[in-house]
Amino acid sequence: MIPCIHKQGRNTARLLAYLYGPGRREEHTDPHLVASFDGLVPDPGRDPNTTLADLAQLLDEPLHLLAEDTRPATHVWHASVRAAPGDRTLTDTEWADIARRVIAATGIDPDDGAGCRWAAVRHADDHIHLIATLVREDGRRPDHHRSAKRAQAECRQIEVDYALHRVKAGDGTAAKRPTSAERHKAERHGRQRTPREELREAVRRSVAGAASEEEFFDRLAAAGLLIRRRIAPSGDTLGYTVALPGDRNAKSEPVFYSGSKLAPDLSLPRIRERWGPTPDDPAQEPAQPSVTGPASARRRATTAAWQALLVIDHGDDGVIAAQIAATGEVLDALATTSAAHTRRELQAAATAFERASRSHVRAARGHDHALRRTARDLVRGGPALGRGEDGATTAMVIDMLFFLIIAAAHWHAKKQHAQQAEAARRAAEHLRAAYQAAAEYPMALLNHRGRRLAPAWQRHHSAAVRHALPELADRILAEPGWPALAATLAEAQSAGHDPTSLLTQAAARRELDTAERVSDVLVWRLRRMADLPADPDNSQGLRGRGKHAVTSPKQAARTGTRLAKSPLRRR
Repeated sequence: MIPCIHKQGRNTARLLAYLYGPGRREEHTDPHLVASFDGLVPDPGRDPNTTLADLAQLLDEPLHLLAEDTRPATHVWHASVRAAPGDRTLTDTEWADIARRVIAATGIDPDDGAGCRWAAVRHADDHIHLIATLVREDGRRPDHHRSAKRAQAECRQIEVDYALHRVKAGDGTAAKRPTSAERHKAERHGRQRTPREELREAVRRSVAGAASEEEFFDRLAAAGLLIRRRIAPSGDTLGYTVALPGDRNAKSEPVFYSGSKLAPDLSLPRIRERWGPTPDDPAQEPAQPSVTGPASARRRATTAAWQALLVIDHGDDGVIAAQIAATGEVLDALATTSAAHTRRELQAAATAFERASRSHVRAARGHDHALRRTARDLVRGGPALGRGEDGATTAMVIDMLFFLIIAAAHWHAKKQHAQQAEAARRAAEHLRAAYQAAAEYPMALLNHRGRRLAPAWQRHHSAAVRHALPELADRILAEPGWPALAATLAEAQSAGHDPTSLLTQAAARRELDTAERVSDVLVWRLRRMADLPADPDNSQGLRGRGKHAVTSPKQAARTGTRLAKSPLRRR
């Protein structure tokens, strides 16, 4: 149940004409009253002897209790209450009860015998409109302060009482939704989204990883947006507004939006907080393999995401909020630079996670330096290919970001941030779909190589799994991705690593029980920990590199060396 308090107006008859009219796109059907302040108001929709003017005059009658020069300039209160998608169709009687409850909760007509005059109009199956005159029967103004919050609280209880979909409670940190006028305008112009939504995404991507104000504005310009800066006499920028070149008002002028009207954290002062001082001792990044720019940036993003996971597990709230906010920048940067077959789901993940990046816990900026630098690296690394090392490292970073976003969802849930937790979970589902697209080729190739391993080596690596992960071994060995893990263990052993030790370290880094495919998670963790190329096609040169290479598991056990060559069965 979703209530919406609309802007106050000054013309009761005009609003009634819209509510009882056909709608802007002929979407209104059978407009009629379902409830009113006294239950006796005649209905212009059903009573041929009653006009809209009669109803407007009846509702506005309390205005005459006041001298004309003391009447409120905007006296028309308007709200709508909409059922959630998927809810059953409510009857007129049920909508009437809902209308009375919402009207009473907002203070428009409290149970004191002298409330405002109001009416509830239904012209669609899924919602009603409430219209009231903001002068009480005793001539006083109603106490409807914070009416939107009161309506939300009452609707949460209505959902329980009527067994409707339980909408997640908000906390006032969400970005402003497009107005109905903005949505209708977008539909008329054939747009999938409103300009407000397009601009929010463009500004969010422009700020992702940006290191300075000038870089931010340069990115906005490169995105093709119209920009206006509000300049102080000193020459400093006080704020900014942006517009889409093709979005014009009735006077053919561009429609500008300030950053704060797009989202609370996109005002210029809030953006500047991201450019706080760098920590004195930032964590040193490990040496990375020699790979392409996009792939190298994705490797570093994987490392930064792992470090952020540790912070979310053990940090204080302000630092955790900063890591979660910066994770949104990484998702934006990754979506912008990834190949076409993963871009759509990554963009959906970034859009969903935008709601999870803000809460009433203020982010302690400066502690998010590693993730913000990662977002910058992704942007500077440029577009990634959908194959080779670029494509495989995309799967690697998505796998780690999935864990990071699930951790963010758990933290929000623990803090009772219902909307943020739900948004993070939605983002995780989109990431899961993006991972499947990114990992399809490299995992298929690894699975093929794992199935070609000699039986003795397959038994050797399964024994390592049982020794290192006894509680998860049966599950891992039964998964479709087990051959890919076996091939990765073979590569790691050829490169000079002890598979059992690597598996033990990988499992100790974070729990694996909640992973959908434990073998996939271990593949990417091992390839990153062992500095193996993410792309299996780049791994051919690894076999036989060990200085004490041996030819069988028995020889490895006899010589006591942990290095072994893993021969593939030839066809």
